[in-house]
Amino acid sequence: MMSMIRNKYLTLIGAGLLFAAVSCTDGYEPEPVELVSIDFVFSKTDSLGTNAVKFMNNIYSTLQNGHNRVGSDYLDAASDDAISINVSDPDVYKLAMGRYTASTRVESDMRWKEYYTGIRKANIMINHIDVVPFMLTYVNSKGEKKPLNFTMKAEARFLRAYFYFELVKRYGGVPLMGDEVHILGDDMEIPRNTFEQCVKYIVDELDEIKDDLRTNPMPDFEQYAHTPTRETCLALKSRVLLYAASPLFNERPIEKGNELIGYASYDSERWNEAAKAAKAFIDEYGPDGNGAYGLTKDNGQDFRDVFLGFYNKSNNPEVIFYRPGGENKSIETNNGPLGFSANSLGKGRTLPTQNLVDAFPMKDGMFAGKGSKYQFNQANPYENRDPRLDYTVLHHGSSWLNNTLDISTGGVNNPSNSAEYSKTSYYMCKFMGKFTGESEYSNKIHLWVMFRYAEMLLNYAEAENEYLSAPSKDVYDAIIALRARAGIEPGDKSLYGLKEDMTQKEMREVIQNERRIEMAFEEQRYWDIRRWRIAEDIFKEPLKGLEIRVRGNSTIFNEVNVLSTTFDVKRYFYPIPYTEVVKNDNMIQNPKW
Repeated sequence: MMSMIRNKYLTLIGAGLLFAAVSCTDGYEPEPVELVSIDFVFSKTDSLGTNAVKFMNNIYSTLQNGHNRVGSDYLDAASDDAISINVSDPDVYKLAMGRYTASTRVESDMRWKEYYTGIRKANIMINHIDVVPFMLTYVNSKGEKKPLNFTMKAEARFLRAYFYFELVKRYGGVPLMGDEVHILGDDMEIPRNTFEQCVKYIVDELDEIKDDLRTNPMPDFEQYAHTPTRETCLALKSRVLLYAASPLFNERPIEKGNELIGYASYDSERWNEAAKAAKAFIDEYGPDGNGAYGLTKDNGQDFRDVFLGFYNKSNNPEVIFYRPGGENKSIETNNGPLGFSANSLGKGRTLPTQNLVDAFPMKDGMFAGKGSKYQFNQANPYENRDPRLDYTVLHHGSSWLNNTLDISTGGVNNPSNSAEYSKTSYYMCKFMGKFTGESEYSNKIHLWVMFRYAEMLLNYAEAENEYLSAPSKDVYDAIIALRARAGIEPGDKSLYGLKEDMTQKEMREVIQNERRIEMAFEEQRYWDIRRWRIAEDIFKEPLKGLEIRVRGNSTIFNEVNVLSTTFDVKRYFYPIPYTEVVKNDNMIQNPKW
């Protein structure tokens, strides 16, 4: 009987397999509600593959839309870039303070079960999709017309690789399941693979499937723009190798010799491999290659347009892979400023810190008092700053909804009689519509961008700088491209605020800061300070905000501490769930958990 279940049924109970996507046809229920026939889903007579496509869509649902996803906050509110306005012990506060254990977990980000459920679904798809006699075809990256089975299998393998990477960056090495679909009664005492084995598996998978995926421009773009392409595959490979080369896994693992959480020894060639992967993308698909991707900067667009509106390759060449968003105003109402009328009232959920604001240079790309030609204006500290500051953060004096924001203590947009108010005197505006001159919020399409061309430039600059003894012209050019798009002034030698003949260390600091401000709130900073192994140093200092007082014609800005915490070294990795360790004698817990 157990063998029959393995071959014929998808078991819901115990497997965690959500199957709402496959519905009954014409009121006929072919199997009991707890069992769905594999032959029903992957039918040998369904040339449209109706239920197989629904099953595929169900695997995609494991991918997360990052907008306010961690207990209604952005993940960055657990880093040094933001805090939550919520005073009721939100998930991001637990992450920031380390208030979790192997038993009392923060499941909104730890997601062990969710990703393994996604991997199991992907394996079911990989094992059975070939039997569906698709009449539908697609064009792969080689220009070949193939039945839809080919790309669906490649997409499932991509998603599986992505889910494994999400687990590895959280836990280190994890059990690799291969193509096996386990059921109740199977021996599940599977040990963890090493970190190196996991990285190799993910990269090998991406190399094997890349040519079976679509590529841009695709003839069926309107229908399949949201699917992973060959370019997405290369982008994920770039990210995986960048993480693998980083200090947490390569140079300074938290427990020397523990190959579950890092390599056995340091190898600078890992930086070279990461640099080559990013450069391969840039050379093939960037403006000097086939031109399919680049930075959004033409046709009157700016940095904000990357995240807004229907995805259209002709006017948004930066987006490589994304999760579609609905047409609504949820981001604005969740994160917009307090103090407006009902139609435009925001909850101010994610509050940028002064730490983040201080990371934005002046308009010439340098910092006041450190080479910039601009002086810091005490009366208006936001004057002559990197334009990305105003694209990312709303501050006292910002123009918003036909008003000038008053975020002073007790001001219209920061009422002191409210239990929840802006403790930092900032609000987030990245991802929001351009509501400077409108009187109220209106529905906008919001994309959650998972990979974009700017990251490829940053990945390459970082990896190449770490591999070389001093930054090359290519490293300079990658950062200059981002600064030029942002609106930084070129300066006399068109270096956009960079110094000549920088050392590796100086360029490292620039790249890390550039990544911070360019990718703010895109779920990069939280993981970057871990893979760089600098979180323990960053959190020695408190997170800061402003207390703003208006006295007559004068506005006084006082820096205040808004959150103090420490960072225990063990928190570079999440703990393996206690339930997994107790039921599996071969499952080794992460260090110090």
